[in-house]
Amino acid sequence: MQQTGINIEGRQAKVVLRIGETSLSFAVADSETETGVAFEPYTVRSGISTAANLREAFKNAPLLQRGHRRAHVLLDTDFLLVPAEEFNAETAAVFFHQTYTGHEGCVVLHQSLPDLNVVVVFAINKDLKTVIEDRYEEVRFSHSCVPVWLFFHNRDHGANSHRLYSYFHDNKMMVCCFEKGRFSFCNTFKAESSRDAVFYLLYVWKQLGLDGGRDELHLSGAIPSPWIEDTLHRYVHRVCPINLSACFNRAPITRMKQMPFDIITYYMKGK
Repeated sequence: MQQTGINIEGRQAKVVLRIGETSLSFAVADSETETGVAFEPYTVRSGISTAANLREAFKNAPLLQRGHRRAHVLLDTDFLLVPAEEFNAETAAVFFHQTYTGHEGCVVLHQSLPDLNVVVVFAINKDLKTVIEDRYEEVRFSHSCVPVWLFFHNRDHGANSHRLYSYFHDNKMMVCCFEKGRFSFCNTFKAESSRDAVFYLLYVWKQLGLDGGRDELHLSGAIPSPWIEDTLHRYVHRVCPINLSACFNRAPITRMKQMPFDIITYYMKGK
């Protein structure tokens, strides 16, 4: 079997649940597959809650029938980044609810990211959290952007110019930039149209005072249209679509077109 570069040990007994607002998908490290990971997107039913959809998936999805006792949940949801030195667990939920509305009846969680010197604060619906914890003996919750941030952070190390990174997924776009190994900017924008995506990217580029001839704009994930790259080239000389196959030495997992970018980076570089 071709070498995948995936660290199977410690993950083979764990299922990854990626949960978005309107999407569910599952992955399991599997040395019997060519790619090293078995992946299954799940078609959600509209009109019922995510918790109800997951209950049905536990009955119907083949990957969830393998009897795993451990799960790592990647949540694609709103997030708040707090500098590590300013984080207070007792006030995290208050600040999160002051920043975002629509998370009533949720449990606010947090995850420390020492490499980035921040703590990410996010929320999960109480019913959904209960459904997951009732199913598995051990559960770890993370924001889905965490493996992407770690990948970008590692890629940014030693760069000779500033780089603005974007990650397209689920009709939105996460944009971030680093300064001396720490976040200098990070936000998410709704990007249901290519024009919106270009507008927000160029707006952030201008706000950060980046140089159109020297600095770099990196694009990743499910980029909606080639028009985005073509249009950005009018204003930014160095527009760089990220080629995961090249980044990860042509690992077979990078050929899985349906697999979200965050799951790929989780298995290749995530923690």
